Amino acid sequence: MDEKFLKHEMDNYKKEQEKIKKLIGSIGATHSSRNHKIFNGLFLVFVILSFFAGGVLHYIPFNLSIELGVLLVSIKIAWMIHEQQKVNHFQFWILNSIELRLNSLQTNFRKMDKELKKQGEERENLEVRSKK
Repeated sequence: MDEKFLKHEMDNYKKEQEKIKKLIGSIGATHSSRNHKIFNGLFLVFVILSFFAGGVLHYIPFNLSIELGVLLVSIKIAWMIHEQQKVNHFQFWILNSIELRLNSLQTNFRKMDKELKKQGEERENLEVRSKK
């Protein structure tokens, strides 16, 4: 292994590292987090208003307010399941990428091992020849 090859591999590694940083940054939690907070706040307000309007103000029938609250909570649970599926998909994608990279590295290590063994045998042969 020469220095140029190692430098080239290190440059490739750094480029891949930067790509991953940019990808994770583009998926990022800042915009998504803000939307989640707004969405959660709206659901909480609607559920409280539903129970308050039916239970305290009697503006709507009590049963309707409970049904509306249960509907909103069910929608929230479905939304949370959907968000968790997106996270699971992203985690699977990352793990799959890591596995592919590990397989590639393993192949490279096997090639390097064969090359080192070959070079070691060549040196031994040269040493044996030079002793004769």
